[in-house]
Amino acid sequence: MTITSYHRPVTLDEALALLSRPETVVLAGGTSLNAAPTGSPRAAVDLQDLALDGIEQQDDAVRIGATTNLDAVARSPLVPPVLRNLARREAPSTIRNAATLGGTIATADPESELLAGLLAFGTTVTLARPGSRTEESLDDLLDGGIPRGSIVTSATVPAAGRAAAERTGRTPMDRPIVAAVAYQDGDLRLALAGVAKRPVLVDPGNLAGLEPPPDFRGSTAYRRHLAEVLAGRVLDAVAGGDGA
Repeated sequence: MTITSYHRPVTLDEALALLSRPETVVLAGGTSLNAAPTGSPRAAVDLQDLALDGIEQQDDAVRIGATTNLDAVARSPLVPPVLRNLARREAPSTIRNAATLGGTIATADPESELLAGLLAFGTTVTLARPGSRTEESLDDLLDGGIPRGSIVTSATVPAAGRAAAERTGRTPMDRPIVAAVAYQDGDLRLALAGVAKRPVLVDPGNLAGLEPPPDFRGSTAYRRHLAEVLAGRVLDAVAGGDGA
């Protein structure tokens, strides 16, 4: 993507005002934006001076700032262990030091294991718009996309509960073909990556109805089979108390 101008606001209101202009785009870690091979020229609004990073305990939940890099998520003892491991798997260390949690949410990579984990944990996302702050479920936000002119400021996950994650890739270091994450703390949630255009919450009783898009790594039937096998493993793990 061609960047025509660069802005580095020092307040959230200033950043939102800049984003109200046409042809502007948010710049957080830059790992996705800078890697985009195409796209119309845009003005970049850099969020790094807005103090939107940091991880803190809030009662029975953990709040993670949007510009917190993935390496910090992977290392924080406040973050549930399964999410820490998924953050570590999201990218190599050189990328994790730049890539941000907010950028991961905005990009909605269909193979993102971390995004599947956040969905399973029932993550809520705080959005800033001119004159207002709102909270939305991550699932709803991914359905509709981040509204134009708004900024993700944080994500909140429960600190307790049992969770388990499984994946299948061509190699241990490769992106997953399919990944599954289950979480239980009263309610039971199952999320899958690699079976749709973005990671999704699924009904454990209706996996046979999945229609994953095929690619060179696997057919629709193969991906569906992986989803059923991996889902069974993570569901058994949380039901049996083996989840972290």
